[in-house]
Amino acid sequence: MTASNYSLKVNRDLLDPNFESYRLSLDAIPTYNIELDAAVEEVKLKDTQYTLEHMRAFGMYNYLHLDPWYEDSVYFVDCKGRVLNLTVTLDTALGKPREVYRVAAESSQCEDRLCASLSMTSATWAALSDGSGRLYLLRTGKRGDSSHMKWEPLFNEDLGEPFTILHSVSHVQAGVHSMEVLLLRVQKDPEETKGSGYSVSLEWITVANTAGQGQEKKYEVKKRRVLRGKSVPHYAALEPKGKGLMLASEKPFVFTHVDGRPVEQPEPEPMEVEKTDPIYFWQQTTEDVTLCVRMPEGITKEGVQFRLTADNMTIGVQGFPPLLEGQLFASVDPEASAWIIKNDKSLEVTLQKRGEGPMWPELVMGDKRGEYVMSDEQAALIHDRLTHLTSEDLNGNPDRDKPPCNSQELEDCDGFPEDSFSLTHFDEQSLKPTQVVNLGSHQYLFTVDANPSEMPCLCLRHDVDALVWQPRPDQPGNMWEHIATFNALGYVQASKRDKKFATCAPNFSYASLCECLRRAFIYRQPSPVETVLFNRKQGRQVGQVAKQQVASLDSDKPILGFRATNERLYILTSSNLFVLKVNNN
Repeated sequence: MTASNYSLKVNRDLLDPNFESYRLSLDAIPTYNIELDAAVEEVKLKDTQYTLEHMRAFGMYNYLHLDPWYEDSVYFVDCKGRVLNLTVTLDTALGKPREVYRVAAESSQCEDRLCASLSMTSATWAALSDGSGRLYLLRTGKRGDSSHMKWEPLFNEDLGEPFTILHSVSHVQAGVHSMEVLLLRVQKDPEETKGSGYSVSLEWITVANTAGQGQEKKYEVKKRRVLRGKSVPHYAALEPKGKGLMLASEKPFVFTHVDGRPVEQPEPEPMEVEKTDPIYFWQQTTEDVTLCVRMPEGITKEGVQFRLTADNMTIGVQGFPPLLEGQLFASVDPEASAWIIKNDKSLEVTLQKRGEGPMWPELVMGDKRGEYVMSDEQAALIHDRLTHLTSEDLNGNPDRDKPPCNSQELEDCDGFPEDSFSLTHFDEQSLKPTQVVNLGSHQYLFTVDANPSEMPCLCLRHDVDALVWQPRPDQPGNMWEHIATFNALGYVQASKRDKKFATCAPNFSYASLCECLRRAFIYRQPSPVETVLFNRKQGRQVGQVAKQQVASLDSDKPILGFRATNERLYILTSSNLFVLKVNNN
């Protein structure tokens, strides 16, 4: 597993430390019900698909697809193989979903068939899987102009074992139109003898227009890359121009094949590495960090290369490669930091932490060439905390009178993913991770398309809040930007034991959760109140209130699809499509 070399930077301006709670609102949510002509094509898991990964990939599949390029337009596939679209302009005049494409009937005869999947590749293209292993790339035309143009397949090929589509993008480079499609399979793995016997395969396919000038367009597979791992990724998306891939998964993934040829894997590092002298020593308090770097004897201040920003530091000798360079574990105040030369052979740097907080586990992310020196006070404090483990006194524990922690009393919201849970960016050229974030303490919540021209956002739990992160692949120094916050949603969603899907509006005006049956919960951002309210406990006036609403559907069938737009919430069952008017313009 690749070591973490990057940390997510929370925008404190988007946090609300004074948020109290959501207030239940009894305001009615207008709900409109569309009865479907044919049932949604739900493919149930077979006896051979018994693993947790099968359940995550196919059992919890969202059968409803939102078109991020066109407002309030959703798609699904019914049991007749029809791709159906509903575009809402007026809630009180909802029509029937209209057919835009139909899959060949023979695809339903595949024994290991999966659910059909759809991905909106661009404003004029879509990728469709029939669930039997065949990929269609469809030219849709401008879908939002109210035209009833049928989709035209310009690529149709059997790619082997059945798969679902995770993501797709379209781009043009040097006059060549290419489409990148990411496929997911859960396959039997003879090498997986200790676990379930299955592994997860991701296939990244590039399809390009190979026709010359004046010739009819012909699309062919240009490149196939395969990644393998042991868990279904929570988040998987391709960069807009196909230059990289981002994954959030509980187990690591590695590229294994390119165009059928095995990828050489790096030799595993030996367990025992020869001990080398550290090139720097450092220690810290809650307020600052002190660093001592060995320099050539006789060094002068003119010969020192030193550069410091809030998040990065470079130390070296003029005219030579840096001795120490990289991203700091946490932000510092460059104006309050300083350095001096000691004994003509070492550089002592004092870094002022941006704010008092927890101790840093490392100085520069991923750099292991330094040695941490503990102060006498810190050593004494740790010694006192560990006394009860080595004391001859059976009551050496100073906290013996306090009741022990009972793991059975922990709430669901106190549980975290395992330590290997990570967010990784892979480079298309090298096929290696460039940035890795350890998400061991951040539960994945959902994915949302905020801007169709950019990569999908992912929402993670941070403490009790839910933070939305926008990937910026063209900004390596700030690859994931914190752009929105849903206060206390991380804690609230953990209490929903029957939760099936979660999402939010693209403008982040509300977040929503739904259960397996019937109920949906809506959590709105704080908004000004029309009347004067006072908090009796604190004796202050309340200016904003965050509302919570509950919608109950007139249906006893399981929820199969769940999508949100800025104004509406769409909920799909096997026989009905419900439209909930959440916001007005």
